[in-house]
Amino acid sequence: MKIFAIESSCDESAVAYFDSDIGVVESLVHSQVDMHALYGGVVPDLASQDHLAKLPALIKQLCGKCPDMDEIAVTCGPGLPNCLAVGVAAAEGLAMAMGKPLRGVNHLCGHAFSPFIEVHKSAPAEFWCNYKGLLPHLGLIASGGNSIIFEIGTDRKLRVLAETVDDAAGEALDKGAKLLGMPYPGGALLEKTARGAKIDKNLFPYGQNRNLGQDPRLSFSGLKTSLRYHLEKIGPQAARENLGTICASYQFAVVEQLRRHARHFLARGEYSSLGLSGGVSNNSALSAAFGELSQKYCRRPLLLAERQYRGDNAAMIAFAAFAAPELCIEPQNLSVKILPNAGIARADA
Repeated sequence: MKIFAIESSCDESAVAYFDSDIGVVESLVHSQVDMHALYGGVVPDLASQDHLAKLPALIKQLCGKCPDMDEIAVTCGPGLPNCLAVGVAAAEGLAMAMGKPLRGVNHLCGHAFSPFIEVHKSAPAEFWCNYKGLLPHLGLIASGGNSIIFEIGTDRKLRVLAETVDDAAGEALDKGAKLLGMPYPGGALLEKTARGAKIDKNLFPYGQNRNLGQDPRLSFSGLKTSLRYHLEKIGPQAARENLGTICASYQFAVVEQLRRHARHFLARGEYSSLGLSGGVSNNSALSAAFGELSQKYCRRPLLLAERQYRGDNAAMIAFAAFAAPELCIEPQNLSVKILPNAGIARADA
C-alpha cells in the first residue's frame, strides 16, 4: 500500500508518502509560524493564502520523488475551513490527474495513530500482530487546538472518552505565556523558563476536587483567568522576580489535569498501552508524567510519537489511512465532511 497524503488543517502545509512495506518514505512540512508570530496567533485568511502558494510546489516536489501511489489521503477536519478546503481541492485535483482513489482522514485520527508509526517502522511485516498486542490502547492528543483522551479497543474502534469543553492544553500554555509577556507561540518558552524552578502546587487550579467519574471533561479557560488575576494581584515587579515559579506552577496545573484524567481512565480499564501525541507532547514535564503512568498501569512502555510527527504533518494522515481505513471518508462525501470529528465515535454514543 503506497499512500500520498496532504495536510492543511491550520498553519502547516504538508505532504508525505507512506509505503506499507517500508514506512514513511518522505515527509515535507512548510510552517507558517514565523508569519503568524507577527500577529500573536494564527490568522485564517493568511493561512489559507499561504497554503495556496506553498502546497502546489510541495506536491510537485514529492510527486517527482515518489510518482508511484495506490491512493491519496487528505485531512478533511477538524481545522480552519478555508485551509481544509485548499488541501481537499488539491487532493481532488491530484486524484483526478493520477487516476487514483481519494480518502478523507480526520486530523485527530492522524494524531491518535501517530505513536504507532514507530511500531510499524521497527517491523513492517509484523505490524498488525504487534498492533493487536498493544490493544486496548489509551491515548491523549494534546495540541494547540485539541485536548482529547480516547481509546482504541480490541475491535480497533476509536472512541473519545473525554475532551476539553473550552481551551486546549496547548492554547492554555501559549495564552499563559502571552500573559507573561512572551512572544507567540510561547508554550516552549514557558517550559524553558519553568525548568528547574520551584513549583507551588496550590497557586493555580487543576480540578483536584472534581469527581472525574461524574464529569471527566477537561477545562483550561479558568486556569488562564486564574493566572491573569494572580498577575494583577502581585504586580509587574513581583511577576518578573518570580517568573520561574509562576511558569513552573502554571505548567504543573496544565500537566497535572491531563495526568489525573489519564490516570482515572487507566485505573478503570485494562489497557495494554498508553500513547501521547500532538504538539504539546514535546513538553518534557507532560511526557515524563505519562511515562510514569505507563510504567504503573500498562504492560508496555509509553508510546510517544516521534518528534517530527508530533505537530501537524501529512505522514500521520497517510499512516492513519493505512492503519484505520474504516475511519476514512469516501470522496463523494468530502465536501460535506469538513467538520469536527468526522469518523470518530463518542464513548456515550
